[in-house]
Amino acid sequence: MPVTLLDMVVSPTDPRLTRVYMDANATTPLLPEVIEAMHPYWMEHFGNASSIHLHGQQARRGVDQAREILAEFFNCHPAEVVFNSGGTEGDNTAVFGLLRPGDHFITTAIEHSAVLHAAQNVAQRGIDVTFIAPRPIGLIDPADIRAAVRPGTRLISVMLANNETGVIQPVEEIGRIAAESGAFFHIDAVQAAGKIPFDVRRIGCHLFSISGHKMHAPKGVGAMFVRRGTPVESLLVGGSHERRRRAGTENVAGIVGLGKAAELAMNSLEDGTIERVSALRDRLEQEILRLPGTGVNGVDPGGKPVPRAANTTNVWFDHVEGEALVIALDLKGVAVSGGSACHSGATEPSHVLMAMGLDKTRARASLRFSLLKTATDADVDYALSVVPDAVRRLRAVSPVEAGTLG
Repeated sequence: MPVTLLDMVVSPTDPRLTRVYMDANATTPLLPEVIEAMHPYWMEHFGNASSIHLHGQQARRGVDQAREILAEFFNCHPAEVVFNSGGTEGDNTAVFGLLRPGDHFITTAIEHSAVLHAAQNVAQRGIDVTFIAPRPIGLIDPADIRAAVRPGTRLISVMLANNETGVIQPVEEIGRIAAESGAFFHIDAVQAAGKIPFDVRRIGCHLFSISGHKMHAPKGVGAMFVRRGTPVESLLVGGSHERRRRAGTENVAGIVGLGKAAELAMNSLEDGTIERVSALRDRLEQEILRLPGTGVNGVDPGGKPVPRAANTTNVWFDHVEGEALVIALDLKGVAVSGGSACHSGATEPSHVLMAMGLDKTRARASLRFSLLKTATDADVDYALSVVPDAVRRLRAVSPVEAGTLG
């Protein structure tokens, strides 16, 4: 029986297929050390951390130890650490917990949907919202923030590292603007945690959100820095958990896992891991850019460096539909993304890239490569062995390349 082309296609689930994961900004796997730290709190120390008996005390000890680690991670007092379910809850808490009708809220057009959609929601409740557009390289200009401030400005929210481009925002300068104006300042640091050093005291923010699953901790757990005296109202009411700032029985195992992941993240910022990942990202990027009709979103075309998270690059491929390339690479064993995982399947192009001034065609032709901190040279080598061929094959059937676009 003759072999057909269909017979030659390898299933993406075939164990013989090399698999390389380059979508770390969507989520990350648990590290073995994190699993090991969590394990006793699933089986042995299963108590409710609010109970006063031995089982409860064991659970409370795990939560308290994790809080100490997160306080070191943020550079704050342990009492200023609030555990929650993740970045979305943290972002929502800042917006809904501080703003009231008549207030003015400043944020940016490139925020995660957890902030953008919350902003759209409060705008319908009598709160005036200003969205600041980025420069074409993806940076927010602090001067634009300053120009938007008015007497009624109560909250400014700016992400630290963009989830799609990796571009790092000038939050310290924006923090000074917030302090001068008397506004509260919130930072979504979900994509920055574990990738770049930060210090909430130096930044001068009042609220700071992170999410566990972006930094090798479990899904469904996160933390916030809430500066003492910040009058933020809890989204959840009920018991007196988290000093009455977030009701609900603590996810003890998840919190312990987040604490361990934060400890490992601090180590990786000092032991050369982040520099190694940055070098891998740069090599991947440079080799991909050898293909004609490619470029990087979030890089100054004049060659001036733009600060980015070490693991992230966002590349456009002219005459290629990004979604088709994601599928083609997945069939070859390489997992990448067309943008934020929260918008997978969306028909509209990335709001981040559109805000940066890309047209819809180029925005749809852009892919995000985001490396795990466990990425290797072999991972990059394999990706580079399949990306060029996948791009060429898709371009060969592109209406533009084929000359059939009427």
